[in-house]
Amino acid sequence: MTLTMFHNPSCGTSRKVLEAINARGLDVEVVAYLKTPPDADTLRSLVDRLDGDVANLVRNDPHFKQLGLSADDYTTADAVVALLVEHPRLMQRPVLATDHTVIIARPPAVAEAFLDAL
Repeated sequence: MTLTMFHNPSCGTSRKVLEAINARGLDVEVVAYLKTPPDADTLRSLVDRLDGDVANLVRNDPHFKQLGLSADDYTTADAVVALLVEHPRLMQRPVLATDHTVIIARPPAVAEAFLDAL
């Protein structure tokens, strides 16, 4: 099984999830998605395996509002992928991906339950 974490080291939740992974001794590929943004194919793969609503992959934060975006416009897989290709900073964090499942790993308790089930 491959475990990949889309990580923002500036995010406290993301750091806590990485600590939880390391504490369990799991092998993980860490992708600093702000330095190496995922391309459309990678995002499509994540969306296809996402456990939950695709709109949840988008951070509806102050930057989202500064861009003049509306959450109503980002409810489909195609719209979310296009948005995150253009604005990777708007991807929810952290995101954990295995070969079969992708989760938004917040709060850390969600991540820990996911990791415990691996």
